[in-house]
Amino acid sequence: MLPSTRSTALATGRVVPRPAEGVWPGLQDPGENPLRMTVARGLVRAAVKRLPMHLVWPDGSREGDTSGPGLRLIRPDAFFTRLGRLGLIGFGEAWMVGDWDSDDLVGVLRTLTDHVEELVPRPLRGLRRLYDGGQPREEVAADAEVSQENVHRHYDLSNELFALFLDESMMYSAAWFDPARPDEALVDAQHRKIDGILDLAGVRAGQHVLEIGTGWGETAIRAARRGARVTTLTLSVEQAELARVRAERAGVSDRITIDVRDYREATGGFDAVVSVEMIEAVGERFWPEYFATVDRLLAPGGRFGLQSITMPHHRLEATKSSYTWIHKYVFPGGLIPSLEAIDRTLARHTSMAVVDRRSIGLDYAETLRRWRATFLEREPEVRALGFDETFVRMWDFYLAYSEAGFASGYLDDYQLGIARP
Repeated sequence: MLPSTRSTALATGRVVPRPAEGVWPGLQDPGENPLRMTVARGLVRAAVKRLPMHLVWPDGSREGDTSGPGLRLIRPDAFFTRLGRLGLIGFGEAWMVGDWDSDDLVGVLRTLTDHVEELVPRPLRGLRRLYDGGQPREEVAADAEVSQENVHRHYDLSNELFALFLDESMMYSAAWFDPARPDEALVDAQHRKIDGILDLAGVRAGQHVLEIGTGWGETAIRAARRGARVTTLTLSVEQAELARVRAERAGVSDRITIDVRDYREATGGFDAVVSVEMIEAVGERFWPEYFATVDRLLAPGGRFGLQSITMPHHRLEATKSSYTWIHKYVFPGGLIPSLEAIDRTLARHTSMAVVDRRSIGLDYAETLRRWRATFLEREPEVRALGFDETFVRMWDFYLAYSEAGFASGYLDDYQLGIARP
């Protein structure tokens, strides 16, 4: 848990103090690097001339298209130094410590995402190797121990934290909204999403269902209410404890077994397998083993319902070795697959193939918009749990960054029905 350091909201123009030494290593002082600061300043000013957004300098002057969202520079030298030293990781860290701010964070990030291919001139893209050494070896998902540590760093932050901004289903993945019901409750859209996955897997009464990635238990509970018997696997001790409580309260704990176990350790046969947004934590090297494990466990005639965040295949190939702000601060060891990568892996390493698919990526943008609004509304309660100013800004940036990615189409989210032809 992080100590509370109550500070100011930058929307008011006041400055957020840098984090205390030792709490957030490396964020206190960006150091001095005049050359990289100057290069970054030039690249940002050149980009703003091409993009529908603008910079706001500390003296109030504006540069760029003022009809678009504005990026307010609070500590310009520190901002450009961080950006020059660490690229997009530095961009996110500069937000965390208050070197820049915006009244429309999602708008700024959406603009950058929409034009990601043109942010840096092609001749300069090779400079990325100067600051991007790839994901740390100790974070790249390999065995169960590494995977569990990666899961622990995000999902075991605090059940209470997640409960503050998720709906009562405690689903931490894309909902599926009814376009005819613009004011639909998030919990209803989450239940539609779960039912969609269970339908793709053909889950019905009397079956034995395996779930890979328990979350806080709602998918298992909903499957059990269909009359199925569910074995659900998780690497998060905190999630497992709360999922057991929730299954008991729902009156279906006699039909649900919750194991803190890696999916590769599962044995037996199952009539259906489901997994909602867990594959992103597997890692490219282990996609073959992941799908082969499902193939091994799935009984003849069984189906696999998979929900996965996806990105275009060319972007996956261009970025899969990169170390990003999301890796460093939110999801260590993760990698988002493409539909093409999933199809190829299934074809090469299993007897299965995708037979049904639906996109709910724009629904994820709406889901994230609601999560972020609730998180910011309940910020005092977040701080009361012991999370500090830097964490609050980090989480705000993460939710806004994700919303922008799905709203722009840079990211998508698919529900896939997978079966043996």
